[in-house]
Amino acid sequence: MTPHQHILDTYGTIAVKSGQMLDAARNNEWTRLIALEQDCRALTETLRRVDKDATYPDAAYLQRKAELIQKILADDAEIRKFTEPWMNQLAAYLGNARQEYRLRRAYETDHGA
Repeated sequence: MTPHQHILDTYGTIAVKSGQMLDAARNNEWTRLIALEQDCRALTETLRRVDKDATYPDAAYLQRKAELIQKILADDAEIRKFTEPWMNQLAAYLGNARQEYRLRRAYETDHGA
């Protein structure tokens, strides 16, 4: 396998995983989504090392690479539509828990508990 094919294969794998991530987000499968995101992060790190100095053999290669990147970015935008409300709920929950903790601490301090 040539380095160029390896790069395209890696982009292709990320594109498949981003589709799986979108499916997980649509189905509220947050644990699965997180695991897939970690897989994508590892693949992206690989790409950063091998693709930064790569030369591009032809227009077809660049076209395919662009198509894969566009799919990944489109999936990411769609995933955000599902994860942002979940993240906002989580932040609100954590904010409420933090506020409750502070109130308990203040009450315990003020009342010698």
